[in-house]
Amino acid sequence: MTLSEQFNKWKETTLKKSLEKFKERRERFELSSGIEVPRLAMPGNAGQGDPAPTDENYLNNIGFPGEYPFTRGVQPTMYRSRFWTMRQYAGFSTAEESNKRYRYLLGQGQTGLSVAFDLPTQIGYDADDPIAQGEVGKVGVSISSIKDMEQLFDQIPLDKVSTSMTINAPAGVLLAMYIAVAKRQGADMHQLRGTIQNDILKEYVARGTYIFPPAPSMRLITDIFQFCAKEVPYWNTISISGYHIREAGSTAVQEVAFTLANGIAYVEAALKAGLNVDDFAGQLSFFFNAHNNLLEEVAKFRAARRMWARIMRERFKAQKPSSWQLRFHTQTAGSTLTAQQPENNVVRVTLQALSAVLGGTQSLHTNSMDEALWLPTEKSVRVALRTQQIIAHESGVADSIDPLAGSYLIEHLTDEIEKGALDYIAKINEMGGAMQSIERGFMQNEIQNAAYAAQQAIERKEEIIVGVNQFTVDEVLTLERLKVDTSIELGQHEKLRKLREARDEGRVTELRGRLVEAAKGSENLMPLFIECVEHDMTLGEICNTLRGVWGEYVAEGF
Repeated sequence: MTLSEQFNKWKETTLKKSLEKFKERRERFELSSGIEVPRLAMPGNAGQGDPAPTDENYLNNIGFPGEYPFTRGVQPTMYRSRFWTMRQYAGFSTAEESNKRYRYLLGQGQTGLSVAFDLPTQIGYDADDPIAQGEVGKVGVSISSIKDMEQLFDQIPLDKVSTSMTINAPAGVLLAMYIAVAKRQGADMHQLRGTIQNDILKEYVARGTYIFPPAPSMRLITDIFQFCAKEVPYWNTISISGYHIREAGSTAVQEVAFTLANGIAYVEAALKAGLNVDDFAGQLSFFFNAHNNLLEEVAKFRAARRMWARIMRERFKAQKPSSWQLRFHTQTAGSTLTAQQPENNVVRVTLQALSAVLGGTQSLHTNSMDEALWLPTEKSVRVALRTQQIIAHESGVADSIDPLAGSYLIEHLTDEIEKGALDYIAKINEMGGAMQSIERGFMQNEIQNAAYAAQQAIERKEEIIVGVNQFTVDEVLTLERLKVDTSIELGQHEKLRKLREARDEGRVTELRGRLVEAAKGSENLMPLFIECVEHDMTLGEICNTLRGVWGEYVAEGF
């Protein structure tokens, strides 16, 4: 069959089915000169009826959008039908303050929410716990109870928005709060859409906000997989994250390799827990970094998508095409932002966001210019959101599917990134898998070595960072600054005091006992988490109860 015939088959099957469900944004996409922009550019004139011979390499490695191996994208029409979800990661101070920011962003055209939690919340402590002192509301919003979660989403209908929550060790508890709030709003939890990060392995590797040892942590993750497959089917149950691996200093190849290796470990854990791969694989999602080298990043996204498709189909024998798809959120690189000449960060973020769009992301967050200095202001967040909107509406890159496919350089880089990542995955497999490689310090050491080499290159000026090691100026910063009121910590203490006075303590004591027994056993913990938060048990109380059963993880030096 010729490539033209394959192309026509794709149009009559995969594309036709997609267009019946999602019409394209315009009847005709064209340049200012009146030249039509093709939906899908193909080698030579294959898309225009040229009887080109079948190219097995093309079909096996590039193929068609919406079809295996998904190198050209997971959706048949990509952004010609719908733009990516535009999210801005936000959360600071109290739930009330963050709610104002969310409603502001939604009013400015943002299409999905992305919640940042403060450090005590991330590691399972209430705002009035002594260990939380000085950190409440500083790097995200403080959430200790369902009352906070209700306030966070006040006047935001949870069945109408898609919400991403960057939470890992206590992800099940925060998801339980979200579901409970949605139920109070009258929403059907079967219709909820969003993502919890829920990726504990990268915490052991690169980030550090873990609570429990690996075995119970993996149990919590598979409990969420199992529960959501039945009860919250449109929810992405994990966002397997390369973002933090890259922020810690990894290369692009290491980001792909270690992220997919962790993904393999989660699939294996779910299978071991008795789940069927096609029952949960469609709810897995990924989270990648977008760095400054535009072409490397585009190739990285395409390579990761192709690799995951093959892993799921060949290694895990998944049968559904949706199980083969690597769907991912992208955030621009915080580690590339500079405190010097912060306005330059607008340019960096634009290039990084463009690479994510050209690479086929499903969701995107753009960092604000002032984040190397302090929490972003409304103005800087608006500029970051406008960056996405300009790319979507003014650049033209969303008018054709996978516009860089077929570039000799892009295809070469895609192949090379895949080769390098597969070599790493083979080494990790030899060690027994991702968890064993983490316990041996393999991933951590590889990242540290890459970060050290990158820093040396900057110090030797082999790599130029504009405004930092070249093109510097003496400057006085005049940017507006966002400050978090330190008195909010006392306010959160008072909220918790009132909550504990008003609740049924006998019921809380009963629930705590049931939670201990459930943690010792094997039942799915998600229904009990929902019951606990609905009766005003706090995040810290639930996590401390689990600490009493499972203990805490202590990292070893390597």
